Amino acid sequence: MKLELPYHLENYIDGYLIAPLNGTFSDNYNPATGEVYAQTPESGQRDVELAVTAAKKAFPSWSKTSSETRFRILNRIAELIEEHLEFLAIAETNDNGKPLWLSKQVDIPRSSSNFRFFATGILHFASESHAMEDRAINYTLRQPIGVVGCISPWNLPLYLFTWKIAPALAAGNCVVAKPSEVTPATAYLLSKICMEAGLPSGVLNIVHGSGPVVGEAIVTHPDVKAISFTGSTAAGARIAGIAAPKFKKLSLELGGKNPALIFADCDWEKTMDEVVRLSFSNQGEICLCGSRLLIEASVYSKFKEAFLEKVQRLSVGDPMLEASRQGAIVSKVHYDKILRCIETARKEGATVLIGGHSIQPKGRCENGYFIQPTVLEGLGPNCQTNQEEIFGPVVTLQSFETEAEALELANATSYGLAATVWTSDLARAHRLSAKLEAGIVWVNCWLQRDLRTPFGGVKNSGVGREGGWEALRFFTEPKNVCIHFG
Repeated sequence: MKLELPYHLENYIDGYLIAPLNGTFSDNYNPATGEVYAQTPESGQRDVELAVTAAKKAFPSWSKTSSETRFRILNRIAELIEEHLEFLAIAETNDNGKPLWLSKQVDIPRSSSNFRFFATGILHFASESHAMEDRAINYTLRQPIGVVGCISPWNLPLYLFTWKIAPALAAGNCVVAKPSEVTPATAYLLSKICMEAGLPSGVLNIVHGSGPVVGEAIVTHPDVKAISFTGSTAAGARIAGIAAPKFKKLSLELGGKNPALIFADCDWEKTMDEVVRLSFSNQGEICLCGSRLLIEASVYSKFKEAFLEKVQRLSVGDPMLEASRQGAIVSKVHYDKILRCIETARKEGATVLIGGHSIQPKGRCENGYFIQPTVLEGLGPNCQTNQEEIFGPVVTLQSFETEAEALELANATSYGLAATVWTSDLARAHRLSAKLEAGIVWVNCWLQRDLRTPFGGVKNSGVGREGGWEALRFFTEPKNVCIHFG
């Protein structure tokens, strides 16, 4: 199979690639050049209805398909993603603006890993049994829910799309999925891969379009029994408000304002390298990036000098070039938002230590959406800049005197997705990890992901957990069976 990306993308419904029923498309821009590279369907409620109907039709057969057969099909999808890694990575970079080397090293390989992990995991997914001495035995059946909705964001287009779809399919559900309308290319290509892999018609349906139209139609549809969503906290609140009264299962992975706690006794060189990475990977457009750097006062000046020197060396430019460490911001809308946030920080009294402006690279990217890595200081914990998610290459520096003050600063937001702790004191690492209000805490590392572990946030960073057995449990309904011996 040769993958190609047509100018007009199409929905994937009931095993076919079809245009939106209303015949409407919207432009998709390459953020590195500012040029239109394709058009994506502006689907509507009728397209969602068609997809749900196809999924309902496919569910009785797919839900009874053996786990071994599901494994073979999903594992074949993983293999095909690997076979087409280079083309998928190029498509994602042109779609999203991130450096090509990052797409090749992280996004596409992890998309394959998602399918392979859950394809294998369903072979080992076990339910519980409980004996009541000589009276009875209880056992739990884990049964697929039915038709489920998966809605993913634009920052890690294929990675997070497959993160939701793979466990849902492995568990025996049929899926109606919506990728971000900002970055639709790899979702379209996944449609082609699923067809090649032999996924039965209607088991996976991909409907392109906007959140307020297509996303809302999926969430409100009475035959969609569960929703897995990754995106902004505002959109998550909207989904919860719609879905909760309808008693749908919900998994919401939302925003973050993640702290990095840096102590004087850290492994200095490793910490410096990793903190630059966690601050600016993917232009800061990762929900797990650290946007608030909290540094022990005794090493604050030393840290600031070394950190700024490393940030200064980050090359921002054409994402197709190996030398570019930073690519383009995903869209003009988001580009403008980040620049407004930097201006707000200035008005709040921030000192811009480095960056703070847009960049116009020479050559083919002169009209692209590029922003310098930006480091700010002089802001308190309660200001807008330290409270609201910017989701871009912007970090703030704050100092602390004691461990207690570090913890207070770290927890001083409405978010609670991730945190990092940088110290050689093992007791301190355990103490802080237990007290930090975050769904995941990394100690002396960042973005180390074991797919067996649960993933998600607390507070305004979401509800529910994804990953590992938690994902397979989310996409199944438990049923207890009690057999009496008498």
